[in-house]
Amino acid sequence: MPKLLISTSSFDIAHNQVLQSLQNQGFEFVLNPHGRKLKEAEILELLNDSDIVGMIAGVEPLSRKVLTSAKSLKVISRCGIGTDSVDLIAAAELDIPVHITPSAPVIAVAELTVSLILSTLRRTSEADHNLRKGNWKPLMGKLLAAQVIGLVGYGRVGKRVGQLIGAFGAQTIAYDLVCDSLFADTICLPSLDELLERSSVITLHIPYSQENHHFVNRDFIHKMQSGSILVNASRGGLIDEEALYEALVSGHLAGAALDTFEEEPYTGKLLSLPQVVLTPHMGSYAKEARIQMEQEAAQNLLDSLVNMGLAKELITS
Repeated sequence: MPKLLISTSSFDIAHNQVLQSLQNQGFEFVLNPHGRKLKEAEILELLNDSDIVGMIAGVEPLSRKVLTSAKSLKVISRCGIGTDSVDLIAAAELDIPVHITPSAPVIAVAELTVSLILSTLRRTSEADHNLRKGNWKPLMGKLLAAQVIGLVGYGRVGKRVGQLIGAFGAQTIAYDLVCDSLFADTICLPSLDELLERSSVITLHIPYSQENHHFVNRDFIHKMQSGSILVNASRGGLIDEEALYEALVSGHLAGAALDTFEEEPYTGKLLSLPQVVLTPHMGSYAKEARIQMEQEAAQNLLDSLVNMGLAKELITS
């Protein structure tokens, strides 16, 4: 019996018409047994099953080692926007197509980013913790409208964040490798250093690669304004978390908000700092966005299986 691996930490199979159709066609589902991001050894073991012909992938490392060891894998359908966790060169060499869901997570990630900016500026998370401990003390924050928001990366999510921020009256500036002089109402700067110098809030919207590992390092942080804020709802590994911790403890940075981490689940020193907002990689976890992502990922998987002659098309009335 052919099998399909669903390696995301969760997936609503019962309400996904495409997956129900594949199940009716005889496909068996293999699920993530850990309920979290899989490690390389764990995904390697799961893909060792010679009956697995396709997968809906999360953000686990689909390295060359994993892909070359997969006995029968013929298609990867990412439930998400990025491919930085997949060795695309190895996949191409092995003739394994890789699909993504580029539009579904955009609004959800952008809205979470704005909420993280607001929470850090107005110190709502810190105040909530204090109140629950019996400490009634209003905390002085800062207005979003008074900030200059620096967007590092101006793709789908960066643009959406810029649009949302504009409604608050804040100024937005951007730095991107592909930079027009003007992106809508957002000025695109030719220099990252200039963006760091001018911004009171920096938010990251770039993919991860080995080339930009610890893109935010001590030098990057040193160039940020004293008292500024760093936000990352993009990818873990972009930030040197030790350097960030030092900058927060020293007071050079006033706060930070992270949704993604180099190692997940995160258990590091940032947990001890009240001026830091931390969320468990939930950028796309808005119900409407998640439903769309899962539908698109399942459809991409089905389309590939149909093209390969391994499945039949879904016929809807």
